[in-house]
This record gives sequence, structure tokens and C-alpha cells, in this order.
Amino acid sequence: MKIDTLKIKNFRNYKALSLSFDDKVNVFIGKNAQGKTNLLESIFYCCLGKSFKSCKDRELIKWGEEDLSASILVNRKFRDVKVDIKISNQKKKSVQINGLPIRKIGDLIGEVNIVFFSPQELKLVRESPDERRKFMDIDICQNNKRYFYQLSRYEKILQNRNKLLKNSKVVETVKETIDIWDRALVTAAKFIATERAKFIEQILPYAQKAHKFISGGKEELSLVYKSGCMVNLDDKFEENMDKLLKKNLEKDFKLGYTSVGVHRDDIDIFLNGVEVKSFGSQGQQRTVGLSLKLAELENMEKLNGEYPILLLDDVFSELDSERQKRLLKFVGRTQTFITCTDERKIDGKLFKIVDGRVENM
Repeated sequence: MKIDTLKIKNFRNYKALSLSFDDKVNVFIGKNAQGKTNLLESIFYCCLGKSFKSCKDRELIKWGEEDLSASILVNRKFRDVKVDIKISNQKKKSVQINGLPIRKIGDLIGEVNIVFFSPQELKLVRESPDERRKFMDIDICQNNKRYFYQLSRYEKILQNRNKLLKNSKVVETVKETIDIWDRALVTAAKFIATERAKFIEQILPYAQKAHKFISGGKEELSLVYKSGCMVNLDDKFEENMDKLLKKNLEKDFKLGYTSVGVHRDDIDIFLNGVEVKSFGSQGQQRTVGLSLKLAELENMEKLNGEYPILLLDDVFSELDSERQKRLLKFVGRTQTFITCTDERKIDGKLFKIVDGRVENM
């Protein structure tokens, strides 16, 4: 899939902008705080209906303005997809796909697949399990709408269970009604865990291949999906999780939240059998993080028959020259958007960004 055009109005520091892109590589060049990342954010927002930053929709509106609009036209293998999004300080966000309004943001997920990587994505390897769950969830949701809705369902059930734990004065009151939430939680959890384990199995060979290519083949990468409710995916998942929920009920009551479930799962990442999170160097963590993102590309291509869009935000500043060269060779198979602060020898369409203005180079 290829983004043909992007149009934005009052998005971050951009007043009005219309751009067309190269099918392969597009490079946004400019000093810091000029709007390079904002352009990537607008593309990401049109594809997933949310920002890769933790912010509210209205925070995207240019300062002093009342609304914004953002749209992309994407050429897919068998059809074109046009996404239009409007946000107002007064009205609810509206999203249209090919001119037809959608009621749920889940209907947008998967229309245009995208992979995003930035220096902050190093958190994927070295920070809390939240980052690794988010990595799995964003990828799987783009390829499996049922997963998106089951994940949303799980989160709502979890909120209700936690509310019961927090608001009840005695544990006996909790025991009277919590089985209803537990049964629903277990059902949704099994589907989520099954898809996550399948995802890790699918991307592992691609991640290993990418890591060997970028690092020069010096280390062997391995990934293990880690769930507190199971050792292997089998018919005992529901039984195991149900037992854990009952076993931890009094503890959960004292804490005021649910301490077991797929919302606590993780990915263990190893190089030559050594855990990268705790013992890997910063260079190793960067390379592993990038390898996982590149594995997403290959996995999506296998599932959908076409590569997703790749966004690389200031990644070259974190890689040595040899890894930069290897990365550029690897990404040549898909449409890629790159931001950097200086001109580099990159074959592709170059855009100069200066204070919210874009010039072709």
C-alpha cells in the first residue's frame, strides 16, 4: 500500500498543507521543533484514529484555532482508501472512509496498516511490560478486527471488576457477584492470549532475520510470550485463570484492582540466551527494538499480501553508520517516511521542513 496524498488543516503547527509522495522513500529534513514529527503524527492519526503520543484529540488542533481536518488517499493492492478525519472543540470527532461515516473507531483499524518507530520506541525493550503489550496489541488489531473488539471488551470487564473490588466494603459482598465478571473476563482473556502467542510465533523468524541483517549476524534473537495464566496454550487456560482469580481474590480486594490476567502479560526477549532488558547494552536494545518493528512489516505483508506504511522518526540519530546503511537496504521494499535533522545520501523524495512549512528539495 502507498500513501498518494496527505492533506491537513490546523494540525499541530501546520495551518494548511497538501503533499504528494514517492512510492518508496520520503524524507522530512529540518531542525528540531519545526514540525517533522507532526507530519508523521498526522499520517499515523489518519491510519489508526489516534496519535502515537499520549494526548487528547483536541490537543492536536493548532493553537488558537477551533477545528482541524486531516485526510489521506491510499493506493492499496485492489482498491483505494480515502480517510477523512475532522476534530472540533465543539463537536465530536468525525471519521469517514471513502466518503462514508463510521460510528466506531474500530471500523478504521486495518484499512491502512502502519508501523511506527522512534527513539522512544526503545521503551519497547527496556521499559515496563505495558510497552510490549502495546506493541502486540497495535499490530494484532490492524490485522484482526475481532481482536480489537475482544481487547476493548476485556478492558471494560476489567474496569467493572476493579470497580467492584474498590467500592465494596467487605469481601463477602464481592464474592456474591464477582463470578459474573470472572467468567466474562476469562473468555475474552483466552482469545487475547491465543492471538498474542500466535503473533509472537509468527514474527519470531522475521525478527531473527532482521536482527541478523542489521547486527551483522553476531547474535541469536529469541522471543517468549509470557503469561501468568498458562505455560502453553491449551484447553486449561480458562481453568488456570479462573483458579488464579479465586486464589488472589482477597489480595485483589485489599489492593482494589485485579492482579492477574492478560493485562499483566509480557514478552521475554533474549540474545544468545541472555535477557536483553536487564543485561543488554543500549546498542543491543536499539537493534532488537528495530528488528521487532521490521518483523511487523514482513508479518503484515504475509497476512495481507502487501506491505504496510513505515514511519521512522529520527531513528538514524540512534544508529551507527553501518546499521544506518543496513536499515536503508532493508526498508526499500515498502513506502517509508523518514525524519532527520540533516541531509543524508538517501534515494527518495526530500522535503525541507521549516516552522510548519514544507518545501520540495
